[in-house]
Amino acid sequence: MHWVNLIAILALLQFIYFGILVGKARGKYKIDAPAVSGHPEFERYYRVQMNTLEMLVFFLPTLYLFAEYVSPLIAAGAGVIYLIGRFLYQRSYVKDPKTRSLGFALTILPSLAMALVTLIYIVMGLIV
Repeated sequence: MHWVNLIAILALLQFIYFGILVGKARGKYKIDAPAVSGHPEFERYYRVQMNTLEMLVFFLPTLYLFAEYVSPLIAAGAGVIYLIGRFLYQRSYVKDPKTRSLGFALTILPSLAMALVTLIYIVMGLIV
């Protein structure tokens, strides 16, 4: 479980890092809190942070449930893909939101796969 815990902490730190980028963009484009709109580039940084928060709500429980029911090592591997996907998503979304597809896919697909496989394991455990 050490690898899974490492991935979880890295995902949380990644979210904090994206928040720091939002803060820097606030300063650069003079967007005073609590405003969340203004300059388009600031808005893209903000959307990356919020989308990452939305994904964490799904990713973290799925990561731990998959690790418990299926495999901690595979969960950690899927988590690495998620982290890489989030960084790709961030870079591409800020540059041009239309190019975010690969980063989004690398984020959502491992999470969905872990959720579905875990669901199957839980249901099979209830049936057997």
